[in-house]
Amino acid sequence: MIAVIRSALYIVIFYTGSVFFVATAFFAQWFSIPLMQWAVRGWSKWQYSCYRRILGIHVRVEGHLPHKPVLYAIKHESMFETIDMPRMFRKPAVVTKKELFDIPFWGPAARAYGMIPVDRNGGAAALRAMLVLAKKMIADGRPIVIFPEGTRVAPGNQPPLQSGFAGLYKLINLPVVPIAVNSGSLSPRKAGIWKSGTITYKVGEELPTGLPRAEIEARVHAAINALNA
Repeated sequence: MIAVIRSALYIVIFYTGSVFFVATAFFAQWFSIPLMQWAVRGWSKWQYSCYRRILGIHVRVEGHLPHKPVLYAIKHESMFETIDMPRMFRKPAVVTKKELFDIPFWGPAARAYGMIPVDRNGGAAALRAMLVLAKKMIADGRPIVIFPEGTRVAPGNQPPLQSGFAGLYKLINLPVVPIAVNSGSLSPRKAGIWKSGTITYKVGEELPTGLPRAEIEARVHAAINALNA
């Protein structure tokens, strides 16, 4: 019963507060990029606060997060980590499926912030467009974040990495930091009840540039699934 009450309160309070942050980011994109970036990070911190104070969910990071531009390859089990990225990293450029940029208000603000749309069916042209944006973000000193399995997966599932990950790794020439996360065990995939507990980010070994495709994919796949073993 407590979990049901907490979940209901979270839905009301988090989404009500989200209106302010998303609207601020949307309108600020035309007159103040710093304000827009503040709103994006504020929304991320708002979710984190609601998770802790309302749902009783705490977040733990195991390992070292480097303070330099790298390619973060992260497991994706719930909406939590997608919103949590601006809190975790300094102005991360997140590779996100193209369809999300069609969402009113959110889509335009996401583009202005520097998120990178990926068209899974766009072929070489889509990869080139993604590369141009990624290099621009790197030149600004921003890390790149990708969910290499391509979509949100249920806890315990370990699908193969999407082909676009290896292409991006090769072309942007950045070391990779893989991160496992177990958020799916506490956050419902769709409408449902959140459970209290701890979400763990397990930071893997930094992987150098220039590794063969088979090796980088195998090592990243093993590392982002470390909490599913």
